[in-house]
Amino acid sequence: MPPADTGASVTIRAAASPQSSTDTPSPAASRASTAVDPESGKLHPGGPGYRRMSFALFAAGVATFALLYSTQALLPAISADLNVSPDQASWTVSAATFGLALGVIPLSAVSERFGRRALMTVSLSVATLIAMLVPFAPSLGVLIALRAVQGVALAGLPASAMAFLAEEVRAKALVAAIGLFVAGNSIGGMSGRIVTGWVAQAWGWRAGLGAVGVMAVVCAVAFRLLVPKARHFAPRSVGPRALTRTLAGHLANPLLRRLYAIGGLFMTVFGAVYTVIGYRLTSEPFNLPQGIVGSIFIVYLVGTVSSAAAGQLVARLGRRGALYLAVGATSTGLLLSLTDSVAAVLTGLVLITAGFFAGHAVASSAVSRTAKTARAQASALYQCAYYVGSSLGGALGAVAFHAAGWQGTVALGLVAMAGAASITLYATRKAVAERRLLHLEKAA
Repeated sequence: MPPADTGASVTIRAAASPQSSTDTPSPAASRASTAVDPESGKLHPGGPGYRRMSFALFAAGVATFALLYSTQALLPAISADLNVSPDQASWTVSAATFGLALGVIPLSAVSERFGRRALMTVSLSVATLIAMLVPFAPSLGVLIALRAVQGVALAGLPASAMAFLAEEVRAKALVAAIGLFVAGNSIGGMSGRIVTGWVAQAWGWRAGLGAVGVMAVVCAVAFRLLVPKARHFAPRSVGPRALTRTLAGHLANPLLRRLYAIGGLFMTVFGAVYTVIGYRLTSEPFNLPQGIVGSIFIVYLVGTVSSAAAGQLVARLGRRGALYLAVGATSTGLLLSLTDSVAAVLTGLVLITAGFFAGHAVASSAVSRTAKTARAQASALYQCAYYVGSSLGGALGAVAFHAAGWQGTVALGLVAMAGAASITLYATRKAVAERRLLHLEKAA
């Protein structure tokens, strides 16, 4: 590997003195003739370290979603074995996402002091350790408690990863880099559910959770071996008062508030759909076995493609155009899933998944680019809103399904997408009005 870049590109032009060719330029002249490019030492596609960084964050993304949603495909089996209702079993998912939402902001402050890389390593290690204990939970209450602690442990990954990428990757490559991390999320969500589904069909849901734990251990080792050292991180202490001021500053930014709301609304749909879909497909009129239901999650591959392509979507359509497309795809998928046809339901899940991951990648990368300071806390607020949306979606989606069937879950999803579309429309009109005002001011 070539030697590490120093992080600055310096060019000094020395002019010979009329009196002597050996005269050295004054310090002031040197400073004036020095050009510094703050982006030159950062990672970029094709550059040294970028591929290792991409694989490391991809592995972390796989482990995060595989662990966070490890019980989701197993909810019908958990309900049957522990004799609990769908809305009770759904808390094995919502507890983990609530735990993550609660932990992500304080742990982002920890990352400011000890570093993104160190926190991601510790978080992933603790989460995988808990994953090896989860299969032995003797009751639903203990299972939910372990999952909540696991969610808190995982909280160190998302906000730290976004901040790590924002600091170490060139701005032009940031959307694509975050898209790869989100793609790892989709692969983890897919593979975790497929593994648990087939293992559970053969040996029960506890064995399925154990298999996901082993997979997460492999990802954690890969992450630690591949992740490069941070070259642009500057440690600083963040006390409670400073943290509160920082969070208040981010929340005072109307663009960040809109992005947080959009991320939460997209995740509400995603949490509701994938928490309940197993119950729908294992009951009338489908009656699919557990292994087949787990394999349904192969549609996550669509999310891998759509999240990785988010940068191209933004380049062609703009951020708001990409969000409109994501909302439209998700809403169309929800409507298609209402029919009693496996093919139609699968097509609907494909559209929901593609729309969700595209919307998430666009919104999360926009947060990282919008926040000029304290990016870890800006990303942490996004992750908090995102996983609160997941928790509410899972819980409310299960309640809606229990009360009104799949139609109730779809109605909840459509309301959330209407909210995301309204926020984006407001932003569009605001931008148009600002451009008109600027044009009038120039004309005057």
